[in-house]
Parts: sequence; structure tokens; C-alpha cells
Amino acid sequence: MRTIAWLALAAGIAAGGVWWFAGRWAPSRADYAVQGIDVSDANGAVDWAMVKARDVDFAYARATAAAATRDARFPGHWAAIAEAGIRRGAIHVFSLCAVAADQAGAFVATVPRDPDALPAAIDLDFHDDCPARPDRQVVLDEVRQLAATIETHSGKPVVLRVSPEFEAEYRVSEAIPRPLWSVGNFFAPDYATRPWRMWRSSNLRRVDGIDRPVNWNVVAP
Repeated sequence: MRTIAWLALAAGIAAGGVWWFAGRWAPSRADYAVQGIDVSDANGAVDWAMVKARDVDFAYARATAAAATRDARFPGHWAAIAEAGIRRGAIHVFSLCAVAADQAGAFVATVPRDPDALPAAIDLDFHDDCPARPDRQVVLDEVRQLAATIETHSGKPVVLRVSPEFEAEYRVSEAIPRPLWSVGNFFAPDYATRPWRMWRSSNLRRVDGIDRPVNWNVVAP
């Protein structure tokens, strides 16, 4: 019994070590000089001054999702990121269950125009609250319409953050010529048909000033 107990303890310590390492891992700055985070209300309160002190070069904040969801913390994040001297950008989470015009209207009504902001991002993924799977051409047309309206509002081409599953289903990267923000924990992704411009390299990163794990992102050199 004592041997089993020691083995269980050792396994627990090993698992804790892996979790500790995962929470602090980031790609090398020698390979990716510009690195940052993206947040939503799920991350809770953020001490942006402390985040700035931890070498965060930029931050994206979720602004809207679908046609009716506005991130409750977005106004506070948007102001505080700028006050901390961090470059900021806004994210819209696309829904297959809402038309593009309504989604664009929500984003435009929520995100202030700022010529110094980073390009807005559209997050493309599947979500449990939306079982719809429209035909590919319908989805591509909707994404194009949403992108065009956001670009008119922001004055800059959008970035498309496309999950591996969404890309496999709709092949967005070969149809819509916008910078890509690819997703893959710890290993650089290669599932798109074009090179990515940004990479969400971890969704487990721990950053001082944020109580919960956060997405860590790097910009291609």
C-alpha cells in the first residue's frame, strides 16, 4: 500500500510539473519577437499595468459574439489596454446561427473607431449553442459581408482566426484573402492553405495580473 501511495504522489507531482510548465511556456522571443494575449469576460478582471510589465506587446479583447452578445468587460478592457500603453484590437466571434448584417451591426455599435487600433479579428469556430452547418458558399459569403462592414468601420483589413475544425469544413483560407490567425497549442499549425500571420500558441498561459489562464499569441517574423 505504501508503494502505491508513493507512486500516486510521484504521478501527482509529475502532473503538477507539466501543468506548471504549460502555464508558463511561450514560443521563443528569438523566433517570434512580438507576442501578446487575447481576453474575454471569461478571464475575469485584468490588471493591465501588471500585464504590461510582463512583456505583453499587444492585446485583443472580445467585443461581440453572434448578433446579440456584447462582452460585458469589453468597454473596460478597451480603455484600460490603451491606458497601459499596450496596442489593442477587438474580436468578433462569428456565429453560423446569425446573419452577417446583424453581427456586423453589433460590432460596429460596440467597438469605437480608433485609427491606432490593431486590425479587428473575426473568430471562426463551431459552438455548442449553434448546431447549424450551412453550405460552404453561404458561409463564405456571410464571412465576406461581415468582414467588409467591419473593414469599412475600422479602416483596416480584418484578421481571420480560423480553428482547424472550421477550416477543414469550409476551407476559408483558400477563399478569403485576409491575414490568418491560426490555432494550435505548443506546436506551430500548418492546416491552412496559406501561411498564418498570427498563431494562438497556447490557451493555458498564466500571466501576472490575470487570475485565469489566457490565450497567448505570437506574430509571424
